[in-house]
Amino acid sequence: MKGGEITAQFRLPRLSYRVWKVWMRDRDVFMKTFRVNFIPPLLEPVLYLLAMGFGLGLFVQQIEGVSYVQFIAPSLVAISMMFNSFFECTYGSFVRMYYQKTFDAIIATPVNLEEVIAGELLWGATKSLINSSIVLGIVALFGLVSSPLALLIPPISFLVGLVFASIAMCFTSVAPNIDAFNYPQFLLITPMFLFSGTFFPITALPQLTQMIAQLFLPLTHAVSLTRSLILGRLEPSLLLSLAWLMVTTIVLFILSINLMKRRLIK
Repeated sequence: MKGGEITAQFRLPRLSYRVWKVWMRDRDVFMKTFRVNFIPPLLEPVLYLLAMGFGLGLFVQQIEGVSYVQFIAPSLVAISMMFNSFFECTYGSFVRMYYQKTFDAIIATPVNLEEVIAGELLWGATKSLINSSIVLGIVALFGLVSSPLALLIPPISFLVGLVFASIAMCFTSVAPNIDAFNYPQFLLITPMFLFSGTFFPITALPQLTQMIAQLFLPLTHAVSLTRSLILGRLEPSLLLSLAWLMVTTIVLFILSINLMKRRLIK
């Protein structure tokens, strides 16, 4: 790739208020099937808490000064941020782009291509906010929220969702077909699900693996922030996690829009 092509991938997109028109379209479709959309985020954390937290937790001693169920409960909130935004902007966006031809219909209006993609990204982040808030509510009902700082999680979930939505859109920009999403799901999402401090501290991992998790896995920072806010443990390192997420979001947001624009123009 030549220097000019690399620069083009990070060119600032032309966006306006019409981005929210795309977001509103996705929201309206979501609300028509809200019963189906709300059932999984309601039931999934309950199953995890019962099976792993209260089940497996009986055989696990305290971790970092809390019970095992208190340790994994914040992870479930962070995991919901990742899964919902990632799958919305891979499978969901691909279906709207390729099968339903929704993108073609929208750009026939005054909305430009960059605004369509940005609207998709914002909707992916919104799905993260909605579903993680539901999971947070379930965790609170089980009495596993120890601090009012947990009220800061919804805005952070939007930021985390935007990171994963942007990552997802980068894959969507190069996926030849819908089955190709099995690769990032298996090679990226599953390792993050397991090795980002979700079910055991990352300090239990080899030093090199810890470094990779902290430098390259967004879920590591999402879990760290979520766990600290739910347990009421504020540490200076949280500012680094927040800064990492903000910088990564800006870079990937711009990159994903330009990559998708290049695909759709071709």
